Amino acid sequence: MINVDQPIMNNRAQATFAGGCFWCMVTPFEELPGILGVVSGYTGGHTENPTYEEVCSETTGHAEAVQITFDSEIFPYGKLLDIYWRSVDPTDGEGQFHDRGSSYRPAIFYHNEDQLKEATASKEALQNSGRFDKPIAVTLEPISVFYPAEEYHQDYHHKNQLRYRYYREGSGRDAFLENNWNTPKDKEELRKKLTPMQYEVTQNKGTEPPFRNEFYNNTEPGLYVDIVSGEPLFSSREQFDAGCGWPSFSKPLHGGSILEHQDVSHGMIRVEVRSREADSHLGHVFDDGPKPGGLRYCINSAALRFIPKDKLEEEGYGRYLSKLE
Repeated sequence: MINVDQPIMNNRAQATFAGGCFWCMVTPFEELPGILGVVSGYTGGHTENPTYEEVCSETTGHAEAVQITFDSEIFPYGKLLDIYWRSVDPTDGEGQFHDRGSSYRPAIFYHNEDQLKEATASKEALQNSGRFDKPIAVTLEPISVFYPAEEYHQDYHHKNQLRYRYYREGSGRDAFLENNWNTPKDKEELRKKLTPMQYEVTQNKGTEPPFRNEFYNNTEPGLYVDIVSGEPLFSSREQFDAGCGWPSFSKPLHGGSILEHQDVSHGMIRVEVRSREADSHLGHVFDDGPKPGGLRYCINSAALRFIPKDKLEEEGYGRYLSKLE
């Protein structure tokens, strides 16, 4: 058992969350500035070194969970809590979506008293917000031994992308999150933070004028992140001049950073590109890009924030320096 009064040293800390299937709890946190690692595993039970089959048998007391190692200066614990709430159904204490039983229970496993205080306040704030008409059922439990899951469960969404996508959609998780976290009130708050063009593009699938936008001819090395969430999306290394008047990229930073959807608006059949976490409309992808990939990600500048290479460390994106070399 870990002492819950154990202090966090040198800004390197850990957080542990359970929110149903741990495959789906990795993607909300990975690839964000200050996140040093995310491991799938089991915790909260009474047996040692449990296997996946044993945990699923509901005899171990363990829950599927993810343990996140993070830099608390760059990415504070409170921000992790915000992401956690937006990744689960906090009113369902008996499981998550179509996964039922205590091994899928939602829980925040706190590592010290500071985390307990923040988690308690965050839970109370969500309960008092009126967003849900049921009580918040997520439990707050002291962390016990965390057992990493089998290797094939680690980064499952990268190893089995198609199956993972079908699983998320089929479980009802994505539909629930979309219905409960993208409300008119949320959009009104976002409108206050963005310029009219940024809001029109990211929230209403708008398109900014070609050749009259911020980054269409940018040649400075750096990283492009989502204007809403700050999630990394594209590297300047993959940017090229397509002559179309919008920033163009041969590929995203990594496969999990964007989502693609068929777009039949305006009498055309296109592939829309959206950010994974904020669900911002970014632009479209076409098959007339440079070889060997042959793709052109045509992206609105208004959906992006550019961080120059020499500012990456300062802003907490230092781990992406290698992506620019």
